[in-house]
Amino acid sequence: MLEKNNRIRLDKEFDRVFKTGQSFYGKVLGMKAANNELPYSRFGIMVNLKVSKKAVVRNKIKRQIRSIISQELPLMMVGKDVVIIVFPLILDKSFEEIKKVLKNGFDRINLYN
Repeated sequence: MLEKNNRIRLDKEFDRVFKTGQSFYGKVLGMKAANNELPYSRFGIMVNLKVSKKAVVRNKIKRQIRSIISQELPLMMVGKDVVIIVFPLILDKSFEEIKKVLKNGFDRINLYN
């Protein structure tokens, strides 16, 4: 489970990351990362209605991504805000494939130490 201080919740925080962050976009998901002035990193996950109209499915995807983030968090740099945008092709992927894509994205935007 991802702790509360590691989550982005406010719209203005999401907007700041979208305006100032560096990007990585793939077929399954996209990421934007920006610096924050905090001693920890924060993450936000966006799963649109285009992915699935069912809240159960969208929430399952969010839980899976949060689980992967919590596993990878000790290996990451601190002081980053990251927004993950999920695309509809994620429905065809298994948990291990999602983990592989997410780790690749983290590597591409230089989140690892």
